[in-house]
Amino acid sequence: MNNEHPFIPVTSLSSGLGQNVTPDLYCLCIQVVNVCFIGQVDEPNRWFLVDTGMPKSADEIRKAAEKRFGANHPPQAILLTHGHFDHVGAVVELANHWSVPVYAHEKEFPYLTGEQNYPEADFTVEGGLVAKLSSLFPNEAISVGKPLKKLPDDGIIPGLAGWRWIHTPGHSPGHVSFFREDDRALIAGDAFIAVRQDSLFQVLTQLPEISGPPRYFTTDWAAARDSVRRLADLQPSVAITGHGPPLSGETLSSGLQKLAADFDRVAVPDYGRYVET
Repeated sequence: MNNEHPFIPVTSLSSGLGQNVTPDLYCLCIQVVNVCFIGQVDEPNRWFLVDTGMPKSADEIRKAAEKRFGANHPPQAILLTHGHFDHVGAVVELANHWSVPVYAHEKEFPYLTGEQNYPEADFTVEGGLVAKLSSLFPNEAISVGKPLKKLPDDGIIPGLAGWRWIHTPGHSPGHVSFFREDDRALIAGDAFIAVRQDSLFQVLTQLPEISGPPRYFTTDWAAARDSVRRLADLQPSVAITGHGPPLSGETLSSGLQKLAADFDRVAVPDYGRYVET
């Protein structure tokens, strides 16, 4: 168990840039991964943070939150799509600093309570240079401690009206996505992403391309396929994924439908440790 994952010296041209996706949905890129703020700027006591970025990113997230909501306005809670190192990099520090709960799916708990490490990244998987370097990425469990809470079984997110969580496993056992029916806004985590995350060039430039989950950490491709199809059936109008720029309109709808229909060919690698042969 290691609550202090090392800093990973990889970044993108989008690092540090934030974008309003809807009036109450803000996406911030931390190096190569996105975190989300849910909440109206004029209601600073009622916002939520989704994921906590890369290791050593707590200060950057706090500063961005203070700029958007003002000082001394912590979120109501931190919501985790899953527990991979690039999505929980600052969770322990932020949860303790703000004294707020951290919600995750119960199947993700072993990796968030120090009980079990994730499977090692598969550097042998088909893909680009980032995939080849993935053996350097941390897979150790962390211990969130007392702030860790289980997402309710009924799909409700405590305190966050209008949103629900959806179990979207495959990339990890307890991976979840967040969806709001009213405007069909989706926070997909790594169930699918908006950049070829195994390609160093695309990671650096953040060129938009709807892709399956990052190949080097995905261990259950059949579940990943089902999750993408479940999200495609929602017909989201806007989507923030864990990696890559926010998507909307025809780019999102046609790209996600194509990914769902042709998942085995375009998303599942031809070879790798976790690929069924």
